[in-house]
Amino acid sequence: MRSVFAAVLAVVLVVGSACSAAPPDPRVARTPPMGWNSWNSFGCGIDERLIRDTADHLVSSGMRDAGYRYLVVDDCWFDPRRDAGGELRADPVRFPSGMRALADYVHSRGLEFGLYEVPTDRTCAQRSGTYPGATGSRGHEEQDARTFADWGVDYLKYDWCSPEGTLDEQIDAFSTMRNALRATGRPIVFSINPNSDHAAKTGATHDWTGIAHQWRTTDDIKPVWHTDGADEMGVVDVVDVNRKAARRAGPGHWHDPDMLEVGVHDVDGFRGLNGSEARAHLSTWAVMAAPLLAGNNVTTMPAEVRDALTNPEVIAVDQDPAGIEGTPVRATGDQQVWAKPMADGSRVVALFNRGDRPATIRTTAGEAGLPRASACTVRDLWAHATTTTSGDIAAVVPAHGVALLRVSAR
Repeated sequence: MRSVFAAVLAVVLVVGSACSAAPPDPRVARTPPMGWNSWNSFGCGIDERLIRDTADHLVSSGMRDAGYRYLVVDDCWFDPRRDAGGELRADPVRFPSGMRALADYVHSRGLEFGLYEVPTDRTCAQRSGTYPGATGSRGHEEQDARTFADWGVDYLKYDWCSPEGTLDEQIDAFSTMRNALRATGRPIVFSINPNSDHAAKTGATHDWTGIAHQWRTTDDIKPVWHTDGADEMGVVDVVDVNRKAARRAGPGHWHDPDMLEVGVHDVDGFRGLNGSEARAHLSTWAVMAAPLLAGNNVTTMPAEVRDALTNPEVIAVDQDPAGIEGTPVRATGDQQVWAKPMADGSRVVALFNRGDRPATIRTTAGEAGLPRASACTVRDLWAHATTTTSGDIAAVVPAHGVALLRVSAR
């Protein structure tokens, strides 16, 4: 009887091993990862020269020094067929030097290197028919993890991109790759998207802490303020989904409301965000402690886009070591007041105007969560100006805009 029990126990342990292994590598993602991803502006239109040029411009523009360190090559980087041993390899025409050489170049520029893969049999582009082959990691997880480590990959975007699979199957698949990455010994940020092409959007409803460093909570974002599309979301649509799960995020495990659309134009019929919308987009992502993955063409980036993306005071909100997601403390129609506790005891307050006309939005230091004080210092993080107040806070906020303020008791 004891031998039968031992055998049953062994089976249970094997079956549960994917979910019981160590969590994602704790050496990375202590603050929300920042970087750049190729998909929003280029889709499958990527090659070695573009990625090298992007690396150069991330440096020369100041984005690297502002914190954008992960350069992530999204879908369509691979040869449509694995080699005879089942190994992944780079597309020989568009990436003739291979991924190891490309990673070396990215590292030489003081950046980190990222790649895209999927836990199923086909990537998003392969599933839609816009790219040939079936080179997903299903059945190749340990092999692919070793390949990524050998190439010098620092960040893996792992995208479900399939209408099939239960939540338990997603958990098992993502856990399998998590374990494989940990086994390589290389510190690799593990970014997952359980929502992509899946009817049950588990990113916002399931707590993926312990499985990934960051996980998508929404459908794909587009460069637009709001959209009614079922599978396309604007800035405010994403905010409304992401904020509902705020208490789950923190150092090493972040909600991902998708990549930044600041400076992205004329994609899928969307013209792009205006200046106020772009600042509101970046501000709300910072208040929500979201990963900041730029998606614009940095090789042709105008100064106003560069200055917005590299605003050090806004970035400091996102990268605050306490890692607390801000949440709305009051909402009246299209006007919202958000507050985010900071590690130094201050509060970041976002006066968020979602409406189509300018509006005066008011709050108080007490509503933001600060203790009673004779006076408060208010720092406008976009205007870079400081004022004092006895507690009342107000600003005229443009349509589709935000006033982002850091408030400290004196």
